[in-house]
Amino acid sequence: MGWVQTGLDLLVVALLGATLPFAIRLERALRLARQDRAALEGSATDLGEATRLAEAATTRLRATAEGAGRQVAEKLAAAEPLRDDLRYLVERAEALADRLDLLVRSARPLASETARAAPAAEPAQARSQAERDLLRALKAVR
Repeated sequence: MGWVQTGLDLLVVALLGATLPFAIRLERALRLARQDRAALEGSATDLGEATRLAEAATTRLRATAEGAGRQVAEKLAAAEPLRDDLRYLVERAEALADRLDLLVRSARPLASETARAAPAAEPAQARSQAERDLLRALKAVR
């Protein structure tokens, strides 16, 4: 049994020798995994901090947007009466413009008849002082 025992011991030594490189590779992989784990934990901490900062920024942004929305609503509420006033004034102006246009159209035939019936030259004495001043100002402009 001496040889069998020695043979088995040699076989165990050979197998242990064959597993030694695998054990060394496994130890290196485990060391890298531990280092990556530390880096991962640090990254998770940084990610948590970044998430907290993003949530705070989102809250501030939401508050700013709500404030701006309130300001816009206030300005809009203040502008609505002005819009209604302007709409009323535009409607009145359109009605007055239409009325003035009708009056001008109806007065054109009368003006041409008056121009034909009036004498060619009015005497200077019949004009008022305002008319004479106006004529003088017009002649000075030319």
